[in-house]
Amino acid sequence: MTASPTRFCLVRHGETDWNLAARLQGHTDIPLNAAGEAQALRLAAAMRRRQPRPAFRACYVSDLTRARQTAAPLAEALALSLRLDSQLRERHMGALQGLSYAEAAERLPDVYQRQQNRDPDYDLEGGESLRRFQRRVLDGFADIAGRHPGEDLLVVTHGGVLDILYRAATAKPLSDKRDFPIPNAALNWLALDDGQWRLERWADQSHLEAALDEVD
Repeated sequence: MTASPTRFCLVRHGETDWNLAARLQGHTDIPLNAAGEAQALRLAAAMRRRQPRPAFRACYVSDLTRARQTAAPLAEALALSLRLDSQLRERHMGALQGLSYAEAAERLPDVYQRQQNRDPDYDLEGGESLRRFQRRVLDGFADIAGRHPGEDLLVVTHGGVLDILYRAATAKPLSDKRDFPIPNAALNWLALDDGQWRLERWADQSHLEAALDEVD
């Protein structure tokens, strides 16, 4: 008998000041800004008022502050405890970490160009190559799915992680430029079924407008 798929509702953390400045965060532990905190509250309010509420069996969260801050009101609204997991962190951006894209292009043009060209085996001078990052993300989610066969799970993580999973579900190569959105605090539904990823819904932001009156 084939097990039912594990379904993931994936959330990118809320906005940070470094997002606004187009600065490469990577593993740098940056908190949410005021807009990001509001996004987290709107998401929690939307989940709280949905009837029936989503029956998530667990909430897995990157251990970086911006993800934990996004997840905290959401987990409270759904009566879930947070399960912190460093495997859900953003890609380590090596020598580019902490720089804006403009600064990276000026100070480290060779590194920046290879990052822009999405060389899958280049580690950004001390960071993670795309291929290594992909292995970390896919292995981490396979481990989580193995603990929750056939269940629905909530995951709060980062844009790079979502990028890897979207590509896994659509067979989009690592080296291709990103041509799909990854908004802060949006809902993204994917399923993992017998090792195969399937995209169900992507970049749903309807809850951010729908819950405005509850938190503003």
